[in-house]
Amino acid sequence: MNLDKVLAISGKPGLYVLKVQTRTGFVAESLTDGKKITVNLKSNVSLLSEISVYTYEGEKPLKEVMTSIAEKENKGAAISHKEDPATLAAYFKEVLPTYDEERVYASDIKKILNWYNTLQSKGLVVDETAAEEVVEATVAEAAPAEKPKKAKKVTE
Repeated sequence: MNLDKVLAISGKPGLYVLKVQTRTGFVAESLTDGKKITVNLKSNVSLLSEISVYTYEGEKPLKEVMTSIAEKENKGAAISHKEDPATLAAYFKEVLPTYDEERVYASDIKKILNWYNTLQSKGLVVDETAAEEVVEATVAEAAPAEKPKKAKKVTE
């Protein structure tokens, strides 16, 4: 599962894919509805590949947590993030038995499960190489097709 180009933008619901960087920020496309937005450099943006979950042994990268969820669910959808907090905590304890219950809140678990289900519904919960191909294909679809250049006339 490749989370290198997947973003969480503070104040914006859902996940986004980084499309192109600009001088003043970047353009991102929503994974839920496909709308593109411009984000300036002052916005609080997190790459999913940079997020970690607190455990009693230290921090565990979100990628490893999502991989554990994928293994538990055979790459299928996880439980809904709208379940009650006790159910979510019990589920998360199965996925990550050593998570720090004092530092990982119910809202964090909801967010992680919501993100996982979003990625799973878009086909991004796959092996590393396949995920890169899916993200690259999504980026390629967004890029405008180049016009073929006309051949110059050669005069002798």
